[in-house]
Amino acid sequence: MGALDGVAARVAGGATVEFRPSGSSMVPLIRSRQPVIVAPVDPALLTVGDIVLARVAGTVYLHLVSALDPARRRVQISNNRGRVNGWTSHDRVFGICVCVDGTARPGAASRTSKAATDQVRPNEGESRR
Repeated sequence: MGALDGVAARVAGGATVEFRPSGSSMVPLIRSRQPVIVAPVDPALLTVGDIVLARVAGTVYLHLVSALDPARRRVQISNNRGRVNGWTSHDRVFGICVCVDGTARPGAASRTSKAATDQVRPNEGESRR
């Protein structure tokens, strides 16, 4: 079980979660240990460049959507350094990053699932737990 599996389970259950991911694969968008807020997402609304919490080939990543395949209901996930992790289905995309270190991600709140809309408050830098 990886470091993000527990976060993914909470987000998949409908929670908006604040946590501090570690690693350098998303620099400069997300630096190691910067606080992020991830909310449940409607994968059909995703766009290239969104940062999502998704499972690809058994591992959960907080990475970029690098391509979309709406006909097959899947997205391609990549880090911010050019490495493609692979394609994953919509049901393995758990959440969207709506805030990084207190700064809202442009347009992300509009792609959260309907159930999460009331919880997402990216301008406050906090989440309901």
